[in-house]
Amino acid sequence: MGATRPSSGMGESTVRPPADKVMQDIADYVHNYEVKSDVAYSTARLCLIDTIGCGLEGLRVSDECRALMEPIVPGTTVPNGTKVPGTPFQMDPVRGAFAIGTQIRWLDFNDCTILLVTLSSFLAAEWGHPSDNLGAILAVADYLSRTGEPLKMRDVLTAMIKAHEIQGCMALENSFNRVGLDHVILVKLASAAVVSQLLGLSRDQTVDVISQVFVDGQSLRTFRHAPNTGSRKSWSAGDACMRAVHLALQVKRGQMGIPTVLTAKTWGFYDVLFKGKEFQFQRPYGSYIMENVLFKISFPAEFHAQTAAEAAHILHKQLADMGKSSDDIKHVKIRTQEAAIRIIDKSGPLHNFADRDHTIQYMVAVPLIFGRLTTEDYSDAVAADPRIDALREKIQCVEDPTFTADYHDPNKRFISNALTVTLNDGTVLPEVHIDTPVGHKRRREEGTPLLNAKFERHIRPHFEGAHVDKILSLVGDQSTLEQMDVKDFTDLFVSK
Repeated sequence: MGATRPSSGMGESTVRPPADKVMQDIADYVHNYEVKSDVAYSTARLCLIDTIGCGLEGLRVSDECRALMEPIVPGTTVPNGTKVPGTPFQMDPVRGAFAIGTQIRWLDFNDCTILLVTLSSFLAAEWGHPSDNLGAILAVADYLSRTGEPLKMRDVLTAMIKAHEIQGCMALENSFNRVGLDHVILVKLASAAVVSQLLGLSRDQTVDVISQVFVDGQSLRTFRHAPNTGSRKSWSAGDACMRAVHLALQVKRGQMGIPTVLTAKTWGFYDVLFKGKEFQFQRPYGSYIMENVLFKISFPAEFHAQTAAEAAHILHKQLADMGKSSDDIKHVKIRTQEAAIRIIDKSGPLHNFADRDHTIQYMVAVPLIFGRLTTEDYSDAVAADPRIDALREKIQCVEDPTFTADYHDPNKRFISNALTVTLNDGTVLPEVHIDTPVGHKRRREEGTPLLNAKFERHIRPHFEGAHVDKILSLVGDQSTLEQMDVKDFTDLFVSK
């Protein structure tokens, strides 16, 4: 036998150090920061109703979405459980978080963060939909409200503001997509942090919950990119909401945290999943993200294509005024930002809804042909029109460095697109160039009445006229909404 080597006495230390500062900062913000911004609260109200409305629209247009609302055990009703909007179901808050989170993200038609990009070493950091967090927030708040906690809708709005801020500030400088991870890690993180506070956990317990989020295996972005694009894109945020609530409840029941989950050598998040880089931060936590959030008002389209779709509508009208149609188009040039090139510039067959609403050529071709872009336009029935694929092949995207720079600029946050159409007879139509979609903060006054109309349009198919009018009256006033019990709010949206 070979000789044994004596121990150096330098094995792993069992001393548990203080928790990583990143996690402590989030917990301190959740438990100690007082939101004083009226703009944040008024924007959060708009975000709330838009998100609920988009969830109901997802249920209306997709049988696949509705099928995912069912309890795991058919027929199960949980006393005092979470009620799921647009359904008769009442379930535990973990499953409820999945159902609500899934329906509100099924369509790509509610808010987006403020174009989470920077001028740092990353060309772009991260994007996402912070309204996804409502799946976890509303599920937990409704459950607590039904079990006697005096929670008001202002508490929900506060949690939304803080969840938006955590997700957004984390994303401003940290690119998860660059290392192959999906942005729903930030939904899980933000949701877990704020529902911990709603559940009555202490500041230190919230740190423990956050640590459990980071030690989890994280979602790969595979399902968002060709050739693997598929319906998981629509329920991945619901999955993150569900996991967030589960982890918070586990810690509430006494489970311990992992204090150096980020910084531990070899085994920590940074070394294993972030190429050894530590998180960077552009600004302290406050209410910036909610105040600057982007709304998808005009079109159910991935945000980098919003201005392109708007420009396509303008060009459709110009063609009609000339007595022309999309059949007369020889070529379409789209000047766009680098992010759009990377995310939604696609060629080849589009196999499903998820493929189509993340392809800029599709989202431009449909309005050029029909003068519209609705949720139904991503269906197999509409996509079967041969004119769409024929026109897609004529659409070319090129990056404009100025558009990319304006996309990065924190004082602009533009999402510019410019379309130039060349006709078969050689005529070149004047370029249509739009920098900001109607949901941008710079167009908030213009967008708010359109956002209210969008909400009404989404809820009317689900409820009788008198009940729709009741909903509009109650949620349309900031003070009235804020003083509502959470359970009374969710009861407004229950279907029989």
